[in-house]
Amino acid sequence: MIHDPGRSAPPVAPVAADLQLPTGQPAPDGTPPDPYAWMGDHDLPAMRDYLTAERAYYDREMAPTRGLQDLLFGEMTARVPPAEDSVSWRRGEFCYFTRVAVGQELEQFCRVADAGSPGSPIQVLLDHNVLLGDPACTGGYVDVGVREVSPDGRLLAYSVDFTGDELFQLRTRDLATGQDLPDRIEGTYYGLAWAADSWSLFYVLTDQVYRPHEVWRHELGTGPSDDVLVFREDDERFALTVRATRSGAYVLIETESRETTETRLIPAAAPETPPAVLEPRKPGTEYRADHGDGPGGGEFYLVTNDVAEEFRLVRAPARAPGRVGWTEVIAGSPETRLVSCHVFGRYLVVEQRHAAVPQLRVLDRESGEQRLIEADGPQYSLALGINEDHAARAVTVRTESLVDPPSWHDVDLATGSWQLRKRKEVPGYDPAGYVTQRVAATAADGAVIPVTIAYRRGLRQDGSAPCLLDGYGAYEDCYWPEFRVDTPSLLDRGAVYAVAHVRGGGEGGRRWWLQGRKEHKRNTFTDFIAAADMLAAQGWAAADRIVSRGRSAGGLLQGAVFAMAPWRWRAVIAEVPFVDCVTTMSDPAIPLTINEWDEWGDPRDDPAMRAYLRSYSPYDNVPPFPWPDLLVTGSVHDSRVLIREPAKWVARLRASAAASADATAPSRLLFRAELGTEAHMGPTGRYHKLRYEAEILAFIVTAARMPTTLNE
Repeated sequence: MIHDPGRSAPPVAPVAADLQLPTGQPAPDGTPPDPYAWMGDHDLPAMRDYLTAERAYYDREMAPTRGLQDLLFGEMTARVPPAEDSVSWRRGEFCYFTRVAVGQELEQFCRVADAGSPGSPIQVLLDHNVLLGDPACTGGYVDVGVREVSPDGRLLAYSVDFTGDELFQLRTRDLATGQDLPDRIEGTYYGLAWAADSWSLFYVLTDQVYRPHEVWRHELGTGPSDDVLVFREDDERFALTVRATRSGAYVLIETESRETTETRLIPAAAPETPPAVLEPRKPGTEYRADHGDGPGGGEFYLVTNDVAEEFRLVRAPARAPGRVGWTEVIAGSPETRLVSCHVFGRYLVVEQRHAAVPQLRVLDRESGEQRLIEADGPQYSLALGINEDHAARAVTVRTESLVDPPSWHDVDLATGSWQLRKRKEVPGYDPAGYVTQRVAATAADGAVIPVTIAYRRGLRQDGSAPCLLDGYGAYEDCYWPEFRVDTPSLLDRGAVYAVAHVRGGGEGGRRWWLQGRKEHKRNTFTDFIAAADMLAAQGWAAADRIVSRGRSAGGLLQGAVFAMAPWRWRAVIAEVPFVDCVTTMSDPAIPLTINEWDEWGDPRDDPAMRAYLRSYSPYDNVPPFPWPDLLVTGSVHDSRVLIREPAKWVARLRASAAASADATAPSRLLFRAELGTEAHMGPTGRYHKLRYEAEILAFIVTAARMPTTLNE
């Protein structure tokens, strides 16, 4: 069924008629039946044949770059220390940390007693590398979903996935013996909380479309059939999770849609107590809570958009935490997006965003005194590290940039003073040889789009440099600057690396998201094109050497700009891309569809929304020739973006190219289809990840005509 005659010709996917399958009915808007709808079943032999052929074609086409891949892999691995310990965090009588040993792919989870006193023996609680030898690990893939030590420090609950579908087997380990208990629970998801008795634990299950919808309670020593359903979320727009408060006093069941939340409380000391609603859900109202100890059971602190679009901070007594008892602590401001509040004894640490920059605000619960924790400029990211000690007088924060490796400091909550704990070791790398800064593009509607750039010191802003432009722009997620060991390999070849903080993301606050979702989604794509135009116009990049890249919703971004401005890009990289927007958003049986309607819109009974989705859906918009080079990735085990999306898109593009008399200037169209064990975020293992990255970088380097070696 698959035409694959040799290296010179790509695979040709069959259409439904070729397979003698029904073609379906025209869409409500009159669009003809989808000839590749059959790809919705990735277990069909024809689908497996097609994916196998595409991967073989990809491997053949990339074969000439094997030497370059090896070179890039060598450059990146040289920047990875042979062994490394993470910054530790305190919990109870122990300090916990992770360690990567020499030659190992995966990390170990460790602790030392007496809060890290000199000479304390190191105890390895969980070695992820050992899991590679588990009988269930047949494909060399291991991912750990949750990893929570019990309140008394005696037990470890952890979950493991051996395929990449993000459904995990939950296990419990006796830390005194290092042996797992007989208790094993299949098909669990992210989210776990121990009760105060260190014997009961709460976990999450998904429904048939991978929506986390149930919280169950398990008592050690009993079988899964004896577990108790604690809460089921029946509204399919909502997904839930479970966690314990840092104070240890409560277990929180949090259920949320894209714009509405509701939290239920269970006293950790009484795990059989039915969950009580903190504040009933109200459409369009969100809140996120943390608990602080104190008289009368303490109080909850909630960041909420109740009467504050960019959110405010309120507190409420734990005995009656509903809205009627809320007292405002920090008023809402249109200029500052409050994100979350963390309670550390006497102090609150509030995560916030101001002027597209992350900040932390420290507030004294007793005096009301406030201070800001800020990085050195908008080109730096700033975030809380792992901080599990409720009574901590200092918190660990992490800072980094596109060219500065992460640093961890302890910030004294009473004085605001910083003390360096660790800088990430990057052998052979000197950040002084590179520059990063924040620049800006202007969108068609006048919005100012922040763009963070990095380049090798001494680069001339003369419009000759190749450029990699990265972006995401969805779910109010932020794409803050991050150091990666692959970035210097681009910068050393004379490239500019840029991240466009486009609307749809959250860098500019709630309004930034609202201006880039649903009926405003096209702003995300035009913002990204405007960023590329600015880089070319201001001389940061050669107009004909810009490569764009994005993953998942960022892959949709790449598909959309590929269609809207094919002339702008030298190449486009769309990793696990959401590109068949109309089909997916019209089918509630597809994973994640229902609870994504608040992000993309529901086209089923709304012709205007259907037409709007179709106006940018990459699958429905094949651009005119010439095309830039295009690299697409997908995985059969991806439960977030099903592989049918990139497969259908590539098949339609190939058919269009074959049928067009204008396809005289050949461009590369490659589909890296992963049929083995790999997840939405790609391979696990530090060197496996770098091997994957070497493939992507080799595509970028050759497409943008960069030097293959550093002495060219």
